[in-house]
Amino acid sequence: MRWLRKNLVVIAGLLTLAYMILPNLVVMAFSFNRPKGRFNYSWQEFSLDAWKDPCGVADMCESLSLSLQLAAWATLGAVLLGTMIAFALVRYRFRARGAINSLIFLPMAMPEVVMAASLLTLFLNMGIELGFWTVLIAHIMFCLSFVVTAVKARVMSMDPRLEEAARDLYAGPAQTFLRVTLPIAAPGIAAGALLAFALSFDDFIITNFNAGSTVTFPMFVWGSAQRGTPVQINVIGTAMFVIAVLVVVAGQVITNRRKKTATA
Repeated sequence: MRWLRKNLVVIAGLLTLAYMILPNLVVMAFSFNRPKGRFNYSWQEFSLDAWKDPCGVADMCESLSLSLQLAAWATLGAVLLGTMIAFALVRYRFRARGAINSLIFLPMAMPEVVMAASLLTLFLNMGIELGFWTVLIAHIMFCLSFVVTAVKARVMSMDPRLEEAARDLYAGPAQTFLRVTLPIAAPGIAAGALLAFALSFDDFIITNFNAGSTVTFPMFVWGSAQRGTPVQINVIGTAMFVIAVLVVVAGQVITNRRKKTATA
């Protein structure tokens, strides 16, 4: 009992992690399945057919490419705007600063279906044709608050004396920002970028309202589930999961190496 009380938090954390990873492991396992019929819901036999031809399903890779493009552009737009907003909210005092701080959290707290319907109404009233650009604008809007929150937390923890020291050593504003401010804020910016990319790539509700005839990968998966789930969907899901894990592990390794170098 003493050992259990001492390690209770660790055990609870490991169980929670296992609970979160279990669906991904199921998806990974069924990417090697050869189903009998249209639905890939029960295990039949081991096969590498889907891995050998991941684009064997019509229009799937096109929708995947579109989702990746949307996520990349939405991440770029949200990071650029969100970083500037975060610096402005932390470093400057202006009217309505408190109100803007509060409004930033609205997209995070608001149900997605409300934002989706509101954006659809806005686009229709403005006579904008639904498609790639309306989805991109919508994705930037709801990713923006997450980027601002991540970058703002990092900027608030920065020591302003470091920038003052750089100016005392005759560094100009641009040099101070590029060599002092930006490297310190980089972890927060990177966290916001990764979060924005994941949210944009994964979004279905807002995209479905504002996509028109555009079909992203989440919309393709939803449509396929009505007719039959191809194994290639599990292959793409497994590949995305493995890539995400590798990115996190690589980031952790780089951080540990930098810490060791700094303490050496």
